[in-house]
Amino acid sequence: IERCSYYIAEDGSVKEFTEKNYLTQYIDGQAGRSMRLLAVAKRGGDSDEGDLTLICVLSIRDNVRTEAKDAIREVQNAGIQVVMVTGGGGSIGSELCRQLAKCHVKKLIIFDIYENNAYEIQQELARRYGDGLDLEVLIGSVRDVNRVKAVCEEFRPQIVFHAAAHKHVPLMEYSASEAVKNNVYGTYNMANAAERCGAEKFILISTDKAVNPTNIMGASKRMCEMIVQSRTDSETSFAAVRFGNVLGSNGSVIPLFKKQIAEGGPVTI
Repeated sequence: IERCSYYIAEDGSVKEFTEKNYLTQYIDGQAGRSMRLLAVAKRGGDSDEGDLTLICVLSIRDNVRTEAKDAIREVQNAGIQVVMVTGGGGSIGSELCRQLAKCHVKKLIIFDIYENNAYEIQQELARRYGDGLDLEVLIGSVRDVNRVKAVCEEFRPQIVFHAAAHKHVPLMEYSASEAVKNNVYGTYNMANAAERCGAEKFILISTDKAVNPTNIMGASKRMCEMIVQSRTDSETSFAAVRFGNVLGSNGSVIPLFKKQIAEGGPVTI
């Protein structure tokens, strides 16, 4: 049997694992630590001087999980019954759904325009919780006033997490009107619908690019923040949380690097 060693490079050091299950245990144990990258490689044969083969680059995405835990802690404490997540099939939205499902909410509503992502998170949660989670997955756009209004009036969510948005910076530079329609008007529509149906809380998922924005996407998200910040006299409590770059998310650089490595390079910076 060929001897094989596995290596992980992180934080300027290299760790060696003589068995694959030890490597797996180490990776699984990283869930509670901060976000970073792990480069995983292996060397086969009896020689300690053989060539290393890069297996993959892993991203530990605990920044999403940490923010999600902060955002849903009140859901657990208050015994919230109905929660709605717009953009629930996306990177941040789907992680919110996973965390909310653990809170045993009475009903979780996933609202997304992209049916494939919505289907994937639906199947994942159905496998994990079965009939223990009352899950409603709905396809629709936050730009559609009537659709948003109908969904909120039917299900009366107590908390709305608004994660639906166009987030790709370079693409939005060439489609500014779409960024405004989806991000700004979408947030306006959802905020109005949440107020009308008597939602207790509305949480906007924003971005660090909304700080002194230098691009269309950031400017549109800053306008979204202004929409929720202006509703100081509302019976619904409005808030916004800013996320930075999420490694491994749709459209981020890590999936691109993995694809380039799988194809034999080059890896572009």
